[in-house]
Amino acid sequence: MNVKINAENNNQQKDLIEYFLEYLTLERGLSFNTVTSYRFDLLKYYEFVVLKKQLTFQEVDREIIAQYYHYLNQIKLAINSIFRNLVALKMFYRFLLSERYIENDLALYIEFPKLTKKLPEVLNLKELDKLLAEKNFKGLIGKRDQAIIELLYATGIRVTELINLKRNDINLDHQLLKCIGKGNKERWIPFTERVQKVLLDYLQTIRPKFKKRKETDRLFLNNQGQPISRQSIFYLVKKYAQESGIRKNVTPHTLRHTLATHLIENGADLRTVQEMLGHSDISTTQIYTHVSRKWIKDEYFKAFPRI
Repeated sequence: MNVKINAENNNQQKDLIEYFLEYLTLERGLSFNTVTSYRFDLLKYYEFVVLKKQLTFQEVDREIIAQYYHYLNQIKLAINSIFRNLVALKMFYRFLLSERYIENDLALYIEFPKLTKKLPEVLNLKELDKLLAEKNFKGLIGKRDQAIIELLYATGIRVTELINLKRNDINLDHQLLKCIGKGNKERWIPFTERVQKVLLDYLQTIRPKFKKRKETDRLFLNNQGQPISRQSIFYLVKKYAQESGIRKNVTPHTLRHTLATHLIENGADLRTVQEMLGHSDISTTQIYTHVSRKWIKDEYFKAFPRI
């Protein structure tokens, strides 16, 4: 795998990116979506360094990396997107150094912008009740969508985790869900009797009608019998939120944030929530304690009679 970088062959530079992405997939076990994001970010860097500056990745210095940071600002990327691009670049250069494609640690030249932590938006209980109201879900598609939305909130799983669920990952008797998360890590998540009921209804009466002649072990299917897509999940969550009169920008991740906040508000300890959500670092989970405090403060000032 030790390919010497050749300034005359731009394709070799792209090959280095692909080697890195292969490493992330096979050795680091990162998800398809994460690797796709890294590819997108690094191809932007390739266009800047190789195509625009006519340099190889090996010939880059501190000034070129500073120019790239300036370029990301020029194209009006959000601060979080700039940060993510630079994380990808740092990991890429550390990989090149470890594989001896470069001699110097160019990652040392990368300076990161300061991030202000934006608290995730969550639904209050009234909004959640509106979203999950039985009357919202009509017909076969509606009952399937109900099972999806109830499961997203009750377990806090990510969209990628949900669309990859298999029929055998659901244990209805014990009200448990087996989930394969980031880094191929397995975790078991409990769910409520309410979710048990809507899942049982979906599995017994809805899914068999979607399945048709196609054989698949995926839990959630579209009406063509194919595994449901990420885009469909985002669309249906937004659709039901809007139809329920919720004015917030509701996504599947909003339901994950909402569950975490509600659990902490009601006394769940951080380690339990960390395990349930599949966070590798507890500092990621700690943000929900701040969300919880903000929510309590907002509700206080809404209800307090003397301002």
